[in-house]
Amino acid sequence: MEPMRHKEAHLKTSWLGKTIYKYEEIDSTNTEGKRLAENGAAHGTVIHAQVQTAGRGRRGRQWSSPKGAGIWFSIILRPDIAPESAPVLTLVAAMAVVKAIQRLPGASPQIKWPNDVVMSGKKVCGILTEMSPQRDGVDYMVVGIGINVKQQAFPPDIMASATSLEQMLPGASVSGELLLAAVLEEFEIYYEKYMQTMDMSLFLEEYHDRLVNKDKEVKVLDPRGEYEGIARGINQSGELLVEREGTLIAVNAGEVSVRGVYGYAP
Repeated sequence: MEPMRHKEAHLKTSWLGKTIYKYEEIDSTNTEGKRLAENGAAHGTVIHAQVQTAGRGRRGRQWSSPKGAGIWFSIILRPDIAPESAPVLTLVAAMAVVKAIQRLPGASPQIKWPNDVVMSGKKVCGILTEMSPQRDGVDYMVVGIGINVKQQAFPPDIMASATSLEQMLPGASVSGELLLAAVLEEFEIYYEKYMQTMDMSLFLEEYHDRLVNKDKEVKVLDPRGEYEGIARGINQSGELLVEREGTLIAVNAGEVSVRGVYGYAP
């Protein structure tokens, strides 16, 4: 199906979302984002779908994205950064989602490192960042964001760990269109801060204030051997600092998974 291509009239951004591809149904907004990026789509292009038939989460997990239940979208970026700096953009996206959700009365979202936003310990948003590296930099990146908005029930395998904004905010009627605009507006702000230093140094304290893992026990699922420790926050590179037997270990999100808060490996 051919997408509608336009700019949201109410979107208060300088460059993000100048072009938005809207689909009634698509396999995955990230997959389409990569297709568009390979064909020259500009920095800041957004792909938004009502339904994803093959939505993907981290580590190849399926992401449930039924029609009308949430907002499913991806952002194409062409940052002038080294590939090793790219994973930080997942954390940047999480901060933007939290700030946007905080616009809703009574909402108190938090971040579960590295790629989830949670409310009352349950996942309300997942983020999947993919990139196409070059020899000396990054050709493009696609940041995929899925936010559960209206679901009142979930499949049995995720029922205990997932929630939606309207489940967490009884009586609220959340506009997906306005929430999407809010996330894009906040993402542009955080992205531009990130590009000043290409790390988390300008908002480490703000991130820690939102980090639900901080000072909590976590289990690190490292292929070289699992271990437990206390999450003490992140460093400027976006790695999780886990204290184990008095030593701080920097955990890279690309190498391991971390359990804690709820019972699955993100």
